[in-house]
Amino acid sequence: MAPPPALVRSARCLWHWQWLQLMNGLGPADAGGHYRRPTGAFAALPPLPGDADGPGSHVLIVGRSCPWAHRAWLVWCLRQLQSSIELVVVEPDPQAGRWRFSVPFDGCDTLAALYRRSGAAAAVRATVPALYSRSQNRILVSESARLIELLNRWPQSPGAAPLDLEPPGQAAATAHWREQLQHKVNDGVYRCGFARSQSAYDQAEAELFDTLQQADTTLATRPGSWLSGEKLSLADVVLFPTLIRLEQVYGPLFGCSRVPLWQLPALWQWRARFHGLDGVQDTCWPEAWRRDYFGALFPLNPGGLVRAGPPLATLVQELPACADE
Repeated sequence: MAPPPALVRSARCLWHWQWLQLMNGLGPADAGGHYRRPTGAFAALPPLPGDADGPGSHVLIVGRSCPWAHRAWLVWCLRQLQSSIELVVVEPDPQAGRWRFSVPFDGCDTLAALYRRSGAAAAVRATVPALYSRSQNRILVSESARLIELLNRWPQSPGAAPLDLEPPGQAAATAHWREQLQHKVNDGVYRCGFARSQSAYDQAEAELFDTLQQADTTLATRPGSWLSGEKLSLADVVLFPTLIRLEQVYGPLFGCSRVPLWQLPALWQWRARFHGLDGVQDTCWPEAWRRDYFGALFPLNPGGLVRAGPPLATLVQELPACADE
């Protein structure tokens, strides 16, 4: 028996009101319904610590599902900073909406507790990534854009192949791409998923795929190169975490699937090449991505069902020749 029309109308109205209340906390928006990422704590770029090269002197705190943490994890991995920076992975607590340590970290059970002890205001969200100083007993920086810059200047481990992710000859192009990607791609997928109005979604979705098309065109003109030039840069680092999650979570959950990536073949090949860099595969956890996104973002997935995703191996393999024609 079909539910009475009055009941359907009432349920839709009530759910929409509840959805707005939940979205207010999850994804703040402006008057036009455009998602606006809130400002976090420890956002300034600190100077390079005097004990930066000390064994285990600092700790990089990341979460497997967070793309902002993923970019810091990638720089830590690519530049082989394991000897001076310990890696700690926090786990999500969906019921409480926070990150928690598997074992207590310097007396703290949750990341929020570590934030408060480091001087963050109680109202500030505790997010990953975060770089913690053991000698100062506090978080130094948690804004990922600044953190990856700091990690790029960090002393590398003895014997590590020198790697500068801000190549001087590509500085202007790297800065351009980082600015474009931050708003239109990295934040862009969230602007799609957390949009409160059709116009807000339409704008975010159009900007997302326009920017991906530009990246594809740029890469197609320079086969075998990277986004901002011949050398790997921070522009590549900030694009990869979003692009590797595209089919796994952002397409089905955030409505970012109008253009499948195989239709942008240069970008597809770039993603496969980046994934093949030493150590990158160890930073990718598709099962955790799907579990955390589908399980934690209740307003976008009220049923809590974790959707199946394509095997990661199929997303990082070379395209057949016919796809380039």
